[in-house]
Amino acid sequence: MIVTLIVLCEVGFWVLLAGGLGLRYVARKPRAGAAVLLCEPLLEVVLLVVTAVDLKNGAQPDWKHGLAAVYIGFTVGLGPSTIAWVDARIAHRFAGGPPRVRPPKYGRDRAVHEWRVAARWILASAVALVLLQAAVWYVGPDGDTGSLRMWQQRMLWLTGINLVIAASYTLFPKRGPGPEPERRPEPEPEGRPGRAPEPGPERAGERGPGRPEVR
Repeated sequence: MIVTLIVLCEVGFWVLLAGGLGLRYVARKPRAGAAVLLCEPLLEVVLLVVTAVDLKNGAQPDWKHGLAAVYIGFTVGLGPSTIAWVDARIAHRFAGGPPRVRPPKYGRDRAVHEWRVAARWILASAVALVLLQAAVWYVGPDGDTGSLRMWQQRMLWLTGINLVIAASYTLFPKRGPGPEPERRPEPEPEGRPGRAPEPGPERAGERGPGRPEVR
């Protein structure tokens, strides 16, 4: 049941996103579109309530409950940026909005961008860790919490990976291509400068090659 609900929440996320953006840019109803987009967090609330009720009714916590906590965390941490990403493209396509601004590639700006991306993933992991720990406390020391602890370890690994990636761009910034070297003029050949004289008619008293001497 929990897995089915997670799938339904994921499908509902994209349906609500498409409906909200369609109302905003295609139907020209920005208020109705905003109202639909505001319904997105309700999906996570429903999933959280159903998961808690399932545990309260005596269900043994397993990987499905851990997956529900991770899904909620990722939606909280990455959902707003995903909505903004899609919104910018729909606005450019249907409402004459500016084109997408590509992330910087080099130097300090790229490092700042990587830290922002890492912050979203770390927030997602932190929310999942809190929910998983709440489930562990709910089960108590006598219950089997191995699957929940497994998900916690994965979230810690994910946090560490994002920190390493962001720190690598700070300690070893990616440098952009340098300026093109100036092209120096090629030196003139030795001898008379300038253009070589064009061949002209032969001077008197000189014979050309292959011409018999006139006597």
